[in-house]
Amino acid sequence: MKNEKVDAFIKKAQPFAQPIISYLRDLILETDVNLVEVIKWGFPNYTYNGAIICSFSAFKEHCSFGFWLGAELPDPHGILNQQGKTAMGNLGKITNLNELPDKKILQEYILSAIELAKKGHGKSKTATKKESKPDLKSDAFPEIFDNFPKEALIFDTFPPSHRREYLDWILDAKSEETKNKRISTMFEWITEGKSRNWKYEKK
Repeated sequence: MKNEKVDAFIKKAQPFAQPIISYLRDLILETDVNLVEVIKWGFPNYTYNGAIICSFSAFKEHCSFGFWLGAELPDPHGILNQQGKTAMGNLGKITNLNELPDKKILQEYILSAIELAKKGHGKSKTATKKESKPDLKSDAFPEIFDNFPKEALIFDTFPPSHRREYLDWILDAKSEETKNKRISTMFEWITEGKSRNWKYEKK
């Protein structure tokens, strides 16, 4: 079933991106009817029994698509660009539909990712009813960190909880101006070793 929040995400995307992410959305949902469409960290993700399978996003000049466990996924057709254990941009920067792999190949990979999920990959061993929170890194958010390699390296040294706090704060911004201000503030604070809520931490 389609999520109306994803409808809104597509409508807000740049004109060049809308046919790309609309195509990816339909392809994913067609591959397995048990996939659940959700918005996480500001962009569409697709889960199977609570495990993230894949996701896509749209930026000013490109789109991205990736598998949550891309590093563990078999790559018989050599289409994956590995960027760490849980990278979200396995297909690189996508600017038009012709840059995507063949539909059947992409569906083959999605089904393989679902098989990994069925075997328990991508879930915390201690997780029960609660969905495990991902250990997000800078390479999952090229729209924030691509031009700031120094800040990206510092960000990745922060504890997962601090990284999530910063990313949630940035992705919840209601306007591009607010988002850019928060990114600038984050870079300033992390270079000083400060968490998002450093003002409220006990000294």
